Amino acid sequence: MTYRAAILAGSIGFLAVMVVLYFLLWESNSFEISPMIVTVSRGESFAQVVDAFAAAGLVNHPMLFKISGRLFGYGGKIKIGKYSFQNGVSNRGILYAISTGTSTANPEVTIYEGLRSAQVARILKREVGIDSAKMAELISDTSLIRLSNHGAASLEGFLLPETYEFYWQLDEKEIVREMLLEFRKFFADSLQRRTREMHMTIDQVLTIASIVEGETVLDRERPVIAGLYYNRLKRHMKLEADPTIQFIIPDGPRRLLYEDLKVVSPYNTYQNYGLPPGPINNPGRKSILAALYPERSNFLYFVADGSGGHRFARTYEEHLRNVRVYRHARAMAKRQ
Repeated sequence: MTYRAAILAGSIGFLAVMVVLYFLLWESNSFEISPMIVTVSRGESFAQVVDAFAAAGLVNHPMLFKISGRLFGYGGKIKIGKYSFQNGVSNRGILYAISTGTSTANPEVTIYEGLRSAQVARILKREVGIDSAKMAELISDTSLIRLSNHGAASLEGFLLPETYEFYWQLDEKEIVREMLLEFRKFFADSLQRRTREMHMTIDQVLTIASIVEGETVLDRERPVIAGLYYNRLKRHMKLEADPTIQFIIPDGPRRLLYEDLKVVSPYNTYQNYGLPPGPINNPGRKSILAALYPERSNFLYFVADGSGGHRFARTYEEHLRNVRVYRHARAMAKRQ
């Protein structure tokens, strides 16, 4: 072979290698939805990940993608995570991201006020890919609270509502620890001192707060309702709090029936005196502050006013008048 022929053959060979490399690594993947969010979950093999990416439309040529991963050593290095990719990303870009854990789209999860821990677990399963059964087990581990005077039998009430950013399939215990850390930041020394001044445990404060959370969405009413329930406790009256009934009926929340008030449960505040055994949901900051700093009044009763708020009463006779007003307003609304 002449020198020129060798040069030509080498050039052609080099060009062929570059073409192959281009298709293996740098050719753009095109897709309509951009950015595209995909996940790599625990226990998935490289082949399973590629198949899932291809099914989602992220990878245009899955066979070439698999060859690239195997050939360049990415296949055994994939990391779990939630990833965001823009239209036009190359195979190399995808491989680099999932092998180093970069370009992740950390799920931003909002835990709203008044959700039960079981509901929180379901949201985290959907948004973060956790094992909700493991989360449920952790709810009973009160050693994670790391506060004195907590008096709790579970973490119900301590999972502070907030918007959190979690890595995809972050360990369930790490998630619970982060939520409890947010609670401890909020329930600082001054609030702990206030709890002791009230001769209550943190769990008891959260129990009142959770009932308040279930009763109203109006911030101005929270301290009033908290004060009202303290008044009933001081007078050794049953709390008769509807949210505690919603907590124990299997098909709630719904409009309560008279029969629901007869359900046998330590959480039934129509049948039992004092506080229920613990919080019935995870209350927000404003309800917790209302439970710690209730409004002083002589109110003992309240009923809905038909417009999202409540009418408060000092006597049962005044309460009955308010009930009649509410029923009349509801009847008029149905006629319209």
